[in-house]
Amino acid sequence: ISFQASNPGQFESDSDVLWQRGHVPETIVYHGRVGINTDAPDEALVVCGNAKVMGRVMHPSDSRAKQNIREVDTNEQLRRITQMRLVEYDYKPEFASVMGIKDT
Repeated sequence: ISFQASNPGQFESDSDVLWQRGHVPETIVYHGRVGINTDAPDEALVVCGNAKVMGRVMHPSDSRAKQNIREVDTNEQLRRITQMRLVEYDYKPEFASVMGIKDT
């Protein structure tokens, strides 16, 4: 994900130099976790709220990232599923409130 800043050079004078110009024009790079609407991101990028994407989002489960896609033996797959441990859970209230989850 690239973010465009109105003045990418402004980050280069920061004392910790965590923000740097990217290799692609009009991009910046941050080495660490980024939080939008949160001051405690627990992943590389955490967005608390809606995100609007003008373009494509590619994910490892996207068929464009795969090859040799083929059908599997459904009976064998059902046998494997019966060996799985299935669980139900409730979110911890402190997590649910930070993430805006109402039905925990």
